[in-house]
Amino acid sequence: MAGLLGASSAAILVSRFPSSPYSKSSIPALASTTGQVYGRKFYRGLGIPVKKGRSQFHVAITNVATEISPADQKLASKESQRPVYPFSAIVGQDEMKLCLLLNVIDPKVGGVMIMGDRGTGKSTTVRSLVDLLPQIKVVSGDPFNSDPEDPETMGMEVRESVLKGDELTVVMTKINMVDLPLGATEDRVCGTIDIEKALTEGVKAFEPGLLAKANRGILYVDEVNLLDDHLVDVLLDSAASGWNTVEREGISISHPARFILIGSGNPEEGELRPQLLDRFGMHAQVGTVRDAELRVKIVEERARFDQNPKEFRETYKAEQDKLQEQISSARSSLSSVQIDRDLLVKISRVCAELNVDGLRGDIVTNRAAKALAALKGRDKVTAEDIATVIPNCLRHRLRKDPLESIDSGLLVIEKFYEVFS
Repeated sequence: MAGLLGASSAAILVSRFPSSPYSKSSIPALASTTGQVYGRKFYRGLGIPVKKGRSQFHVAITNVATEISPADQKLASKESQRPVYPFSAIVGQDEMKLCLLLNVIDPKVGGVMIMGDRGTGKSTTVRSLVDLLPQIKVVSGDPFNSDPEDPETMGMEVRESVLKGDELTVVMTKINMVDLPLGATEDRVCGTIDIEKALTEGVKAFEPGLLAKANRGILYVDEVNLLDDHLVDVLLDSAASGWNTVEREGISISHPARFILIGSGNPEEGELRPQLLDRFGMHAQVGTVRDAELRVKIVEERARFDQNPKEFRETYKAEQDKLQEQISSARSSLSSVQIDRDLLVKISRVCAELNVDGLRGDIVTNRAAKALAALKGRDKVTAEDIATVIPNCLRHRLRKDPLESIDSGLLVIEKFYEVFS
């Protein structure tokens, strides 16, 4: 019972029963038909009279629920209107901004982990990406943002429609950015039974969670080092396979969950599990600005934004549009960017001599360097591009020596110049 009806589902039931479409006279009948399935004690607890006797109510299995409720659409519209601090207005923190931009250009880079002091604008910078996110093709009405041209990112229903030869309705929409709260339940993250459909239509239907919404988008976890272990396990599984599998109340559902994982946190509050840390393609370190003049500028800009967000955003509109065009151009030209074999060999030499576990460091460095070249409008990767991104790609993959005081990013740079010179 507890696994089927959580606190949120109970809240839905309590709010639904007194109002339309259920009249007071229909509540006892509805309760009596569902009593055998969900348990009479629950309905008695809500003050709903339950008749004795065996129910004739049957539960059928249907396909995944594909409709998005009007309430969700209204909430999404409301959130999109919330003023966001412009990305172009953020002063300093160039390393963090570059890592985020490279992941938007090439999602296969694998996300970014941002660690730094509190109050350094980590969350503000990540959320400011919303304005810059490009548009993608999705199948209309599909809760998994299925790509009409890529079977790997299609939900099961869309894939079946393609195999049947059905014509898909395709729309253009901005890449989703989904916030994963620290207190989220596993059901909300992975998906659960649609209890409203079970009561009104007598069918078991799957209600997609945050991982479904984040497919082909961005999943942002603030204070990721404080995330509960069971949610970390879910993220690890989805990040590794690109799919989310849900087993609930006789339903087995798998859907694509390919997302850019972005996390932020303060290292003073605890370290990440090595398995999760390795899943982030890049690692950015954020420090507190020490220059007094720069600090004053940041404070003044923030005060202007708080006083009149709309007017402040207008002053940066030209810069935002220019950056958005630059990102779109880089995404379209990314496939034509080349990297010499000689540079590939040197990247792998750096990784080998630093004793980096696995090959993920080599792959991410190659992809990040190509994305940087595309961002700069070039079709060939240079050693300078590699020097820029390699500390962020390898820093968090080195085995830590407790007696080593030197920053791991400096170790990577030293080894780079040793190999590339």
